Amino acid sequence: MPFLTVVSTIFIPLTFLAGIYGMNFANMPELQTQYGYFVTWGVMALITIGMIRYFKRKEGV
Repeated sequence: MPFLTVVSTIFIPLTFLAGIYGMNFANMPELQTQYGYFVTWGVMALITIGMIRYFKRKEGV
């Protein structure tokens, strides 16, 4: 059960970001920049790495 909690805690913020960016908005600042797509992927990767490191230090995984 703790393993499933850790996995869901890692994926919930990523699902939120994917849901926001999956909508068809014309006025999102990231869509107007050249590297907005890669910055979004970078933020998602940093969230994932940060959560994994946090749970490794807490010995939750």
